[in-house]
Amino acid sequence: MRLQTFIITHIEQAITRLYQLSLNSEEGGKPQAAVRIEQPSHMEHGDYSTNIAMQLAKVLRKSPMILASEIAAQLEQEGKLEQLVEKIEVAPPGFINLFIDWSVWASRDWQLEQRRAQKAIVEHTSINPNKSAHIGHLRNACIGDSIVRLLNRAGVQVEVHNYIDDLGNQLADTVVGMLHTPLKNEHARFGDFCWDVYSSLHREYKVRPDLEQERSTVLHALEEGHNNTAWMGMLVAERIVREQLEEMEQFGIGYHLLVWESNIVREGFWDAAFQLLQQTPQFKQETAGKLAGCWVLKQGDTNHEAQGDADQLEGDHEHQLDKVLVRSNGILTYTAKDIAYHLWKFGLLGKDFGYKRFADGLYTTTAASLGAPVADAFGHADTVINVIDARQAYPQMMVKQALEVLGFQDQADQLRHISYGVVSLSPRSAADLGIDTSDGKSAYAMSGRQGIGIKISRLLDLMEQVIADNRSNPDGLSSRLIAAASIRYYLLRFNLQTEVVFDLQQATEISGNTGVYLLYAYARASTLMHRASAEHGITPQLPAAFPDLHRAEYALLRQLALWPDTLHAAVEELSPSLICTYAHELATLFNNFYGACPILKGDDASKAFRVWLTSRFHETLGDALNTLGLPTPERM
Repeated sequence: MRLQTFIITHIEQAITRLYQLSLNSEEGGKPQAAVRIEQPSHMEHGDYSTNIAMQLAKVLRKSPMILASEIAAQLEQEGKLEQLVEKIEVAPPGFINLFIDWSVWASRDWQLEQRRAQKAIVEHTSINPNKSAHIGHLRNACIGDSIVRLLNRAGVQVEVHNYIDDLGNQLADTVVGMLHTPLKNEHARFGDFCWDVYSSLHREYKVRPDLEQERSTVLHALEEGHNNTAWMGMLVAERIVREQLEEMEQFGIGYHLLVWESNIVREGFWDAAFQLLQQTPQFKQETAGKLAGCWVLKQGDTNHEAQGDADQLEGDHEHQLDKVLVRSNGILTYTAKDIAYHLWKFGLLGKDFGYKRFADGLYTTTAASLGAPVADAFGHADTVINVIDARQAYPQMMVKQALEVLGFQDQADQLRHISYGVVSLSPRSAADLGIDTSDGKSAYAMSGRQGIGIKISRLLDLMEQVIADNRSNPDGLSSRLIAAASIRYYLLRFNLQTEVVFDLQQATEISGNTGVYLLYAYARASTLMHRASAEHGITPQLPAAFPDLHRAEYALLRQLALWPDTLHAAVEELSPSLICTYAHELATLFNNFYGACPILKGDDASKAFRVWLTSRFHETLGDALNTLGLPTPERM
């Protein structure tokens, strides 16, 4: 059990015995009161504190101080939470402050509860396969991979998908560009060549509008398949996907399945979904107006402004009450294919792909006639989690609505969109890329069409050089691995909804709240434990008795006790930034402890306790680093 759950349960039981009051009983649809505990910022106010007496004062019509004293006395009488609490104090206006006996805490096993057996599909990365990836794409992948690690840590079986949109406008543009905009610059990678082709084409569109018709022709050819253009598109997409996977691997990011949009269309997934939707009154073909000939999913009462913003993001410049799934020219929208894909994810479509190996440990979808079935190894999820930026909230809502319209309410309830703020460029970084920043904006959007952005490969090279230049000893973890960890941490430490204004100089710093700081703290603890064993014969063991605690030792113990509860909150909220905040505070408190308390000096009891405390820090920070997808170096 987690520590906070343990404390809350005992307080609830004490209140029930005292007042014959069930805190879970509801009045007006809400609990009458709920026990919540927190760790006070001032250690003098206890290790944990609750304001439950102030909540109960309204229910029981008693003074909060009297109630707090009664509850404290009951906890004393019942053995102070099974001897875990050393002292209880009551403080105005009605707080109950608990002081932990840390030797008792250390002797017990506090763990994150493992979730019931279930399967989750997490879709993340899903970059258009038409050019090299940039740092905005990397934020998605880092968030998604850390969510996978969080779920795995909680005992959830996770299947990781990377959706490849090989039928979209972006790939069509790259194919058109390769055919009609000659480029002779030198490029080390194919994706970088396509980056320049893509931006060159969009400049060409302005002077040659006829090329936009060519894009429509290419789109039809890609969707039809089995023709020269479709083969060219497939070769371009596959080559770029392989380069993108190589980049992600350097950040510790992997997948179980690549899902190609072309397989969803050509294997009849949309046809099956179409037949299901046709049986509902909300799905119909318009016969008049601007949407004549289009198949739309009727929405009913909705928020016009939110829909208009979402439609504009997809290229529709009008507010629309209905979502187009099939355009009048027969081309499917992205949302239509996504609905079919999600029906398959939940095992509701009655169809399956063929599968073949794409790389070690990685499968790819293919035509059922070309690949081998993998005995229900993929799909059939209990929960589906999609990591897609906040601009795609509306299409995600439409997928959920389609599930509801079809009567799959349970699955709709288990579809979760993890949205996040996009990555833009700071004025300084934008200026370095040649963007005009004279308008004084605080941030500048990246644009593939304009060729504006910082490629992942370029950022990793720059960061590796910064790390190498600042290292006194090149032994240990390679500068490239440290660089990748630093970038990953930089992109994870922000709250999900925060727009990251990326500044190259700030991102390449190696002091402060950075991944490098955490790695050095972990390596320092590793070195200390090795020295304790090799030079002093001390192995980490729980001391029979705790000495009087130095303030730095006390602060570190309190932070260590928070780990299972922090991990639980991060799993519930699917928020890696909570782990980042915790890990940085833990590393800071350890470094304070290291500076204030000579670990391998003093009497035998002090050394034994401090080596044990160092080992608990090492274990806990290692758990946090693994959850974030960062390395755990024995030395730097």
